[in-house]
Amino acid sequence: MVTGVGGELGGRAARRLAADEAVERVIGVDLRPPRHPLGRGEFVRADVRSPLVARLLRQAEVDTVLHMGVIATPAAAGGRVVQKDINVLGTMQLLAACQKAPSVRRLVVKSTAGIYGASPRDPAVFTEDMAARSAPRSDFARDSIEVEGYVRGLARRRPDIGITLLRMASVVGPTIRTVLTEYFALPVLPVPLGRDGRLQLLHEDDAVAACVRAVRAEPVGPCNVAGDGVLMTSQAVALTRRPWVPVPPLLDRPVQWLSRSAGVAALPRDHQALLAYGRVVDTTRMRTELGFAPAHSTRATFESYLAALRDRDRGPEAVTAP
Repeated sequence: MVTGVGGELGGRAARRLAADEAVERVIGVDLRPPRHPLGRGEFVRADVRSPLVARLLRQAEVDTVLHMGVIATPAAAGGRVVQKDINVLGTMQLLAACQKAPSVRRLVVKSTAGIYGASPRDPAVFTEDMAARSAPRSDFARDSIEVEGYVRGLARRRPDIGITLLRMASVVGPTIRTVLTEYFALPVLPVPLGRDGRLQLLHEDDAVAACVRAVRAEPVGPCNVAGDGVLMTSQAVALTRRPWVPVPPLLDRPVQWLSRSAGVAALPRDHQALLAYGRVVDTTRMRTELGFAPAHSTRATFESYLAALRDRDRGPEAVTAP
């Protein structure tokens, strides 16, 4: 069972698994239909908070659950209240259903490296056994911390279920839209004054591949997932070739004004902190235990996003010179 197949990453992961002949059956669950057909995968329109999910787990004798039904932004959910309800309460009910389903033997949960936060007190590199030095202010990061707590509770109650938590770096790519991709698409970029954070990115294709690998591999517990290398905020801004304006770090009003003037939502404080202070995670476990190596480095990931962005900026009527 794959939750969140109405989203870009969840839908693509379900299609990849459905294309694998070694996988007997794939059931995709979401309130939104997938953007593209799931191949031989089956789509069930259901809310993860619904008792229908528990019945599906039992009746289909699901042995593996890939939980990607977490929502990163309130706008995508229809508001913060709905976002938290789906992310936290929905995950609680899904885990309760997994606990009661004797057939479930493996759980993979898409989480975020945002749980480590971003502050001037951070270590150079976060390993999986570290916690945030300053509590994250992002709603999504706080939701993810709660979700991971509930997953650990399930592990204590059902030690026979193998669990992998994928703490993904900021996902970027040519098609996916996130707070970070919207920021770098601004006509004028507000840049933290006197700060230059180290950014670590994960290509959208690698995010999908990591989920598929985690379903097939032995469980590893918490696992950081990110592309090789880092980009300084100043380097990323220079690569966009867009004008920029320095603003005091974490000063909300200028950043919000610039964002609203450009017709997009204000940059959340946690993303301001990320640009100012950066965040880098250790990926040793990803390579040695999960057995996964991203195909794209951080810089290559950002460049693939910029290539798609420039194509959009030129518009559908742009003509490529011979």
